[in-house]
Amino acid sequence: MNGLNGFTHRYAEVNGTRIHYVVGGKGPAIVLVHGYPYTWASWRKLMPLLADAGFTVIAPDLRGLGDSDKTETGYSKVNVAEDIRQVVKSLGFDTIHLVGTDIGTMVAYAYASRHPDEVRRLILAESLIPGFGLDELMNPATGGYWHFGFHAQVDVAEVLTAGKEVAYLLPSMKWASTSEDAEDVALKLFLPYYLAPGGMRAGFKHYETMVEDGRENRAAFRSKLKMPVLVLNGDKGIPQAQTLGCVLQVAENVEAELVPNSGHTFAEDNPAWASERLARFFAPSSRGLG
Repeated sequence: MNGLNGFTHRYAEVNGTRIHYVVGGKGPAIVLVHGYPYTWASWRKLMPLLADAGFTVIAPDLRGLGDSDKTETGYSKVNVAEDIRQVVKSLGFDTIHLVGTDIGTMVAYAYASRHPDEVRRLILAESLIPGFGLDELMNPATGGYWHFGFHAQVDVAEVLTAGKEVAYLLPSMKWASTSEDAEDVALKLFLPYYLAPGGMRAGFKHYETMVEDGRENRAAFRSKLKMPVLVLNGDKGIPQAQTLGCVLQVAENVEAELVPNSGHTFAEDNPAWASERLARFFAPSSRGLG
């Protein structure tokens, strides 16, 4: 994807790897952290709207995904957060507003919990937090999500999905969205990255660390986050009670809202509503504790 008007594609050599990101706009920084199996482009509809609202918008590709370099190690959420933090620092920002969805929520929590003075306001969406609810909900024996354990077995998952990448990923990507063109968008924008050599393996690497991510989060926990936190879920996404239950364990100033007419990929499905809500949450008059 060539980019958006007013936005540029850049690369940063940070934290022992090369991270691709897209940046544009002027004003306070909003960092958007995508999930799996997507790339920075999952935010593409939202980004110009936030730039028009007076923000600098930064959308990185997670380590191993999109146009960021694939590495064999370094996928702990704390380390992936450090990749992004170093990109932010290279752009000259000392504080940011931070948004995460899906695995990006896990990365955003790691960022905000380790560097709370650098995150003014935080949005956590459509996910669970390792160590504070994820562990229970990735156990299929108690009704949890089966795919966490499968993806975490990287070598096995890579072998079993080889040559079947589209058949494996496309149904869930269609389910995740309420947009009528979800299949076409997935095939054109996102799946080519997972069909590329090493693409599936790098994606699974983000799951391999999740049990240890939980241990690290619990060991590092000293007190709840003080900055304002907004929990967002699509009204047809994962149950908001799951995300909110995790966030209430780690943050003290929490509000929650459902994105109407959207699924797991709310920024794809309802960017106009999402951009207005994000801009309002991050607006100067709303900063308060942030």
